[in-house]
Amino acid sequence: MEFDFLAKLPSSQLDDRNFDDLVEECLLRIPRYCPEWTDHNLSDPGITLVELFSWLTDQMLMRFNQVPRKNYVAFLELLGIRLQPPAPAQARLTFYLSTSLSEEYRIPQGTEVATERTETQEAICFSTDQALVIAQPKIKHILSTTGPQSYADHTGQWQVQSEGLVAGHDFMVFPQQPQPGHSFCLVLEPDALLDGNVLALHFTGTQGTPTGIDPNHPPRCWEAWDGETWVNVLLQEADDTTNGFSFNESKVGSTPVEASGDIRLHMPECWVVENFAAYRGRWLRCRLTEPTPHQPGYSNPPRIHTISLRTIGGSVQASQSVRIQEELLGTSNGKPGQSFEVQTAPILERGEGEHLIVKPLGQPPEMWEEVEDFAESGPHDRHYMIDSLAGTLQFGPLIREPQALKRKTQTRTSLQQVLPAGRSPGQELEVQMMEHQYGAIPPRGSELMLSYRTGGGKQGNVQPRTLNFLKTTIPYVSRVTNHEAAVNGADAESLNQAVLRAPHLLRSHDRAVTAADFEALTLKGSGGAIARSKCLPTSANQPAGTVSLCVVPQANTDLIDRAQGIAPDNFNLNPALREQVMNYLDERRLLGVQVQLEQANYVGVSVQAEVTLEATYQNPLAQAEILHHIQVDLYRYLNPLTGGPDGNGWPFGRPVYPSDIMALLQQRAGIQYLGAILLFPIQKNGQTWERQTTPVPCIDPGPLGLLCSWADSNTRTGHSVNVLTPQAVDRRT
Repeated sequence: MEFDFLAKLPSSQLDDRNFDDLVEECLLRIPRYCPEWTDHNLSDPGITLVELFSWLTDQMLMRFNQVPRKNYVAFLELLGIRLQPPAPAQARLTFYLSTSLSEEYRIPQGTEVATERTETQEAICFSTDQALVIAQPKIKHILSTTGPQSYADHTGQWQVQSEGLVAGHDFMVFPQQPQPGHSFCLVLEPDALLDGNVLALHFTGTQGTPTGIDPNHPPRCWEAWDGETWVNVLLQEADDTTNGFSFNESKVGSTPVEASGDIRLHMPECWVVENFAAYRGRWLRCRLTEPTPHQPGYSNPPRIHTISLRTIGGSVQASQSVRIQEELLGTSNGKPGQSFEVQTAPILERGEGEHLIVKPLGQPPEMWEEVEDFAESGPHDRHYMIDSLAGTLQFGPLIREPQALKRKTQTRTSLQQVLPAGRSPGQELEVQMMEHQYGAIPPRGSELMLSYRTGGGKQGNVQPRTLNFLKTTIPYVSRVTNHEAAVNGADAESLNQAVLRAPHLLRSHDRAVTAADFEALTLKGSGGAIARSKCLPTSANQPAGTVSLCVVPQANTDLIDRAQGIAPDNFNLNPALREQVMNYLDERRLLGVQVQLEQANYVGVSVQAEVTLEATYQNPLAQAEILHHIQVDLYRYLNPLTGGPDGNGWPFGRPVYPSDIMALLQQRAGIQYLGAILLFPIQKNGQTWERQTTPVPCIDPGPLGLLCSWADSNTRTGHSVNVLTPQAVDRRT
């Protein structure tokens, strides 16, 4: 193992002799020890033996020179550095009910959902992190704007529509002349626990009433207030069968008929009760947005007859893990330094209810506490340590002074003597002072049971709509799925990564003071779920004492080898991961310092390149293979995790030029000539990514932006590589 990433200090090998030096030294000693041996040709059998033993000695010296690296690893162990276990991927699971329920329903914590098991791949299991409560919602107020309203907040002039709805009269969803920013709001009763619930709004209206919009692309959005901002709760247009309250604007003959439709909305995990404009409850609104150039707006307000609301399911956060409850580790023998191994390693970060239970014979069970080390553990402290990666549980050792065993032998000898003067009262106390037990030891015969979770790894970053199989049947649940890809899964830490972490540990001492301290502790506190962190420079509008960190979570890099790339949505900062890192930094920051975690500003890049292949690659199979490798090279190069010139992730704020792509493609064997290299930026517009139609000379992501590339056939975000024939190149020249 070579530590090429460490500082190169001057050093000498313990023995710098090589194979040639050893052979020459043996040949020089032949005249002294065996003067009758005069034939030193290579064909002589004796010379062959000399070369053989010289080669064996050279291998031994090579191993001998590995001792400094072995000592470095031993130094890491002395510092207490342990390899971090894999980080579990996070996903949001949505459970759909088979029927409407008349009372509150609860899906328990730890419900397991898995992917499909195939002949070549085992199922990947996820467990819910908390219980999901599916409540019964009730509409308390129905409001609509009657005047100008701000786009982002909740201010405006409101008109109550609840009375007209109860009386059975139609009402207009928006004012007579709808404008962007006008809203139609529903205020729900605050008592029902609707966090994460999936609601179905049922509307009836007049079919055929013209509103002037395109029913397939209405200029509106559905949002819910989560306490900080308005969150989009309509996942896709197919979930709105009212087509923006137009009910398809179809007519039956010349007489308008009543039509109905449902709108399926996925509420945020934190849907708070708020008091806006003296109306208290959980706020849900439909806001008119600014139409795009090819999107007509509302010319007339739609009219609604009735509104009804029901719950059809709920969403909850889940992690890629399997919980093992009270696994029997073994029986204590009463000796210090005992160790036990779990059946399934590695062990994930411990949470609520994951601890060691010791059951002494004839006594009630005891709950023991996990510690990082035994430095502060006394002989009566119920402490233990866990090596998460190896799955080993360790109890405290008994440390003896060098003279403790000799003194104990002398004490026992004096106690066995008949003469009363043979024993000194202070001898036993003196021996006890010369040995120390770090941490208590379970009594002999005690049963040890551990509850823990296992799993994790980047294989847990599964694609959307793949978590569809319940491990156990749950009443009233018809199906389950994940509408978004799982994120933040990472493999266990390697030794090289631990070596890189050691200088940060020695410099910061587990305290966040400098910018480098915050960056290093952010990576450590995430348990490997965050790949990169950068401390942002302070700005003029930023409060004093605030530290902003831009983080890049881990993602499944296997998609790059499949020539698919990694979409920016896979780098979203999960709320559970954000809370985990913030809690870790809060314990280590200075008093008065506030920490903020931010996501990077991702900018997509689509490359269109022209290449001419060498004559040996004119075969269709060989051509397809090299084109696949070129695609993989582009997706790997333009990536926040594996991109950039050094392959450690695209640098923050670095633009990309066509010359960068040329330099990259020139390294691929089989390419004879390079043609035009065009760059197309991809920007996010609302909830979708749009590719610019015209190329640009360079793509600048901004001071703290990152470049990203991925394949999506719907938005044409992928790379395009065209193969030119030599005749076409000659015609161009």
